[in-house]
Amino acid sequence: MTHSAYIFPGQGSQIVGMGKALSEAYRPARLTFAEADDILGFPLSQLCFDGPTDTLTDTRNAQPAILTASIAALRVLQSERPDLLPPSCVAGHSLGEYSALVASQALTFADGVRLTRARGEAMAQAGESTPGSMAAILRLEDAQVAALCAQAAAETGDVVQVANYNAPGQVVISGGLAGVAAAIELAKAAGARPRPLAVSIASHSALMAPAARAFAEHVQATPFTPPAVPIIGNLGACPLGTPADIQAELIAQLTSPVRWTDSVRYMVAAGATRFVEIGPGSVLTGLVKRIQPDAATANVAEPADIASL
Repeated sequence: MTHSAYIFPGQGSQIVGMGKALSEAYRPARLTFAEADDILGFPLSQLCFDGPTDTLTDTRNAQPAILTASIAALRVLQSERPDLLPPSCVAGHSLGEYSALVASQALTFADGVRLTRARGEAMAQAGESTPGSMAAILRLEDAQVAALCAQAAAETGDVVQVANYNAPGQVVISGGLAGVAAAIELAKAAGARPRPLAVSIASHSALMAPAARAFAEHVQATPFTPPAVPIIGNLGACPLGTPADIQAELIAQLTSPVRWTDSVRYMVAAGATRFVEIGPGSVLTGLVKRIQPDAATANVAEPADIASL
């Protein structure tokens, strides 16, 4: 029997046009975008469908937009394919954890929209007050990247740390401009291929501490319920069992690394044999194939995907 894990993409997966074809073809998608528009008080749907790209990419908009596109796709899948067994577990990469929480019924969609908007605003403010940078480090072991971050931090006195353990040989670092620049040079000397990312916000680093403090009030004021489906958290790569666990995770997540490699390995060990990425893009299924080459993968973002799953 195939046991599916539903996985949800994070920031960077946004693209103009996401959700448009699903909304034209399926009422659940239309209703999901309309609900988000009502909650936010502006036409997020129009931004997703027609852009412009720079406005959609703004973290304040991108975060609720990706959540909405992902849940629209999930709701269409659930309504159109009642023959599919429910997932054995869910997970999301960074921002995608909010979509996974909605999928697990631990968080309402309406509260998810409000939280991701507040998260984007808090992160944007932190990035404006203390700009940072990020870079992907390819071809080094996880421990090597962590060590060179520590060395760069010691040499520069700046923040630099691992942000995402994405897959073997693909680790993202984050921090201050000087710290990340120094880590990039150390990575080159170690034989890595560093790729600076086009961002000014140092996600999953200590520079997001002001954002975490501001965002904590929103998280603590939001009701959560125990998940109906196991949700594998980014921080510990293990299930989040209680509302208190979830709240602690969402606050700490802003300054802590995403342990995606370990999360996928946990889901495989728990019996997942197929990973279905629900929402825009195919970044996560690509990472799954690097972590667990024999796992089956599928994507749900367009009308054709619904029938083919």
